[in-house]
Amino acid sequence: MLNNIGLPGILLIAVVVLVLFGRGKISGLMGEVGKGITSFKKGINEGQKELEDEAEAVEDEIVAEAKDVTPESDKDKV
Repeated sequence: MLNNIGLPGILLIAVVVLVLFGRGKISGLMGEVGKGITSFKKGINEGQKELEDEAEAVEDEIVAEAKDVTPESDKDKV
């Protein structure tokens, strides 16, 4: 059904929506959609940063727990 909608059909739908809701409401709605997209992207970036920080903390913890198991006699051979 939606595959048969061409450019004239989309323009007709846009005109009907504009007449029913008015320019002000549509403009406000698009502004809210833009804010939502921006907020979503910000949340994604913060989540990725948090995961990277956790991975770095785990890596630092692993390095800190590593023990030097080199025998005493081999330490001077560097």
